Amino acid sequence: MSVPGEVNGGFATGDLIHLNGNSLGPPRTDLLDRLGTVVSEQWARGQVRAWFRDGWLDLPRTVGDKLSPLLGAAPGQVVVAGDTTSTTLFNALVAACRLRDRPVVLVEGDAFPTDLYLAASVARLLGRELVVESRDGFDAYLGEHGDRVAVALAAPVDFRTGRRRDIGSTTALCHAVGALSVWDLCHAAGVLPTNLDTNNVDLAIGCGYKYLGGGPGAPAFLYVAERWQSEVDFPLAGWHGHAEPFAMTPDFVPATGIDRGRNGTPPLLSLVALDHALDPLVAVGIDELHRRAKALGEAFLDALRPDVEVVSPRDPDQRGGHLALRVPDADAVEHGLAERNVLVDARPPDLIRVAFAPLYVTPEHVRRAAEAIHSVLSPPN
Repeated sequence: MSVPGEVNGGFATGDLIHLNGNSLGPPRTDLLDRLGTVVSEQWARGQVRAWFRDGWLDLPRTVGDKLSPLLGAAPGQVVVAGDTTSTTLFNALVAACRLRDRPVVLVEGDAFPTDLYLAASVARLLGRELVVESRDGFDAYLGEHGDRVAVALAAPVDFRTGRRRDIGSTTALCHAVGALSVWDLCHAAGVLPTNLDTNNVDLAIGCGYKYLGGGPGAPAFLYVAERWQSEVDFPLAGWHGHAEPFAMTPDFVPATGIDRGRNGTPPLLSLVALDHALDPLVAVGIDELHRRAKALGEAFLDALRPDVEVVSPRDPDQRGGHLALRVPDADAVEHGLAERNVLVDARPPDLIRVAFAPLYVTPEHVRRAAEAIHSVLSPPN
């Protein structure tokens, strides 16, 4: 079996220019072969025995260890339990709050909406105070009131503008006042070095369906620094996070190590798809992926007319893997580009995002995309 469409570097891109890999990218062309093997050779023949015989039971940890080099994490600190990004973030935030008996949960006002919603929900659930600050106010609050902060939730890439926040300095600021850091890596993983171990990050989460390419609704990952693994207390205490899952005891005893971040039975086929997607990313390496993404972004800016407003930082070291453009009607521009086979995404009312996933976007793609944008914004008379 194969995925139909024109192949670009092993990806089923068809005749489309995929500049929305920060939302969802194309599958690899041999994904159906991989899934077909699992279904026909493992599931159909092995049935329940495949959990043990074919390594299914260990896959959340196996995929986590495969992902770890892209995150700058040593093995044994990342798990892909099969949960959504929202449930994984909820788990991480509550666990971090349980490690710090302080009144405040701090989050940036420009965070992705899910982060804001969950931070507010966790604060209500635990009787903590939610503090929402601007980008600069976030740092100022830590400096002035940091002794009140239990957890500071931040992202290294602004999901709208692509502007970066330095993980190391922000984490150091948290630790200087005794707060814990939780990082949302959804718009960074797979395109930006995050160096979680070097930056001394406490906990982090991220989705599998953006630059990592795991497919629609791909499971999220959870990072827990080794120093916290014996203490962290997750609210979602499912049987796969138990020290002896098959003992079926009535009382929960958490597993040692990163396995305590697991809960229910993982969605095996989704994990297989993410595992498959990670292979070329790991082979290239995060530093080279980042270098290519920056070069593609610079090529796009060079091809863009000066009158097109760029909201993102011009300095490639100050932004993530995408650029945001301000346009009169973001939805209309997105649809106009789609009619020209260029896929971007809109953030209404007036932003479109153009992402440079480095494994299937080429310099020719970004040149043609710039021409298409000019055509949509200034159609011929």
